[in-house]
Amino acid sequence: MKSKIIICLVLLSITVASLGCTSQSDKSKQNNSQINETNNITGDLKDIEGIWMGNLTVPSGLELRIVFNISTNPDGSINASMDSPDQGVSGIPVESVSYKNGNLNLGVKSIPGSFEGVYKENNETIEGEWKQSGSTFPLVLNRIEKAPETHREQDPVKPYPYTEEEVVYENKEAGVKLAGTLTLPQSEGPFPAVILITGSGQQNRNEEIAGHRPFLVLSDYLTRQGIAVLRVDDRGIGGSTGNVSQDTTEDFAGDVLTGVEYLKNRKEIDPSRIGLIGHSEGGLIAPMVAVKSPDIAFIVLMAAPGVTGEEILYMQSERIARAEGASNETIVQNEALMRRMYSVIKEEKNNTAAEEELREILRTEIANTSGQKTESSGHSEAVIDAQVTALTSPWMRFFLTYDPRPTLMKVKCPVLAINGEKDLQVPPEENLRAIDDALKAGGNKDYIVKELPGLNHLFQTAKTGSPSEYAKIEETISPDALEIIGNWILEHTQEE
Repeated sequence: MKSKIIICLVLLSITVASLGCTSQSDKSKQNNSQINETNNITGDLKDIEGIWMGNLTVPSGLELRIVFNISTNPDGSINASMDSPDQGVSGIPVESVSYKNGNLNLGVKSIPGSFEGVYKENNETIEGEWKQSGSTFPLVLNRIEKAPETHREQDPVKPYPYTEEEVVYENKEAGVKLAGTLTLPQSEGPFPAVILITGSGQQNRNEEIAGHRPFLVLSDYLTRQGIAVLRVDDRGIGGSTGNVSQDTTEDFAGDVLTGVEYLKNRKEIDPSRIGLIGHSEGGLIAPMVAVKSPDIAFIVLMAAPGVTGEEILYMQSERIARAEGASNETIVQNEALMRRMYSVIKEEKNNTAAEEELREILRTEIANTSGQKTESSGHSEAVIDAQVTALTSPWMRFFLTYDPRPTLMKVKCPVLAINGEKDLQVPPEENLRAIDDALKAGGNKDYIVKELPGLNHLFQTAKTGSPSEYAKIEETISPDALEIIGNWILEHTQEE
């Protein structure tokens, strides 16, 4: 049963696009000597100084490289930070460092997580365990000369044949400042433009995930085709301000509307040719904005949900678990557990009461299969707390019950909806059919719904479509997908 709960927890993490470690903003890259709470060193510092890397395998099967950077300041204090190259995250502060008698302990409170290991002098490794949210995973660190490069083959290389500008604008209603990058073709404007909308979870302007930068690659491709592109850090990430703990998808739609207004006031942009490209949850947001703003000329939906979040999570759970080799019994039991928990969220509006009901459900499930009382198990309680916090957040409450079909029925601008055949997170058959039916029912006269063979949720060419493949695939976005998007936008933005 423990594996069943871990599967459910990891699926929630995947849904919000935070595979393994929590994403951190660039603001995390600070002087760690100022934040290290404990530098308890009684051994030889030379043992642990340097760059250490190990491979962490999380329950979904996804392998993540973890890098620790440890150095000393002139005053003898320790600098330590953590990177997750496969998630495009670096500079996570390591707040505490302890090294005694060959035992190393690194505490990363912002995640929260910790590493405990033993230094092996004979082969210069540190063998130990990574602990996070009540789960423990084996992790062996090896000393390396330099941190791994995160550059992928499709990442553009400067100098670019277009103009790149850092921009900041404000959503005054929400009190949020949004920072992004605007890329402009070098030919004569005004240009058609698109705003890129990230998937769920706090993501930066490049939508970094599993060591890939899909929005960097997409914006580069489109700008080279003569289309201006605005890509933006989500609230609370990178250069954008805000706290998303109480926000929902509807709040994020307000940020996109602010971006539209910003582009309309740029002389280089044709205000009559501004469109939106939304990926995953961004595909929920784009239709919301298109319905609210008559200024939207077109929308592109990439792996967008066409049914409720609850329906998607059941499909996602079954397909990913099956791809990772879970038994039919585990899959059935996991769905039954999810249904009980989601019923609580939908029926109990009081968060305190809902949290207690959810904790009881999870404690009972663990006790029934392990034969132990969870009250005495800090490990189980930490897993339960993490699960309950995610389930009762305003974002999850909204996502579970929101049905995109009524909004899609109101979208009158041209729509391109695409999804990968091997997408296990937003399965194509059910979601594309629902999008098609809604657009047709609403009388939209200009839309295309297309399933792209062999592609996964990130539009990579994939074997199984499992999230465990994302980091292992060198391709960031299929050239076929890029061409389909680019050609469709150009067709719908050509001046008469």
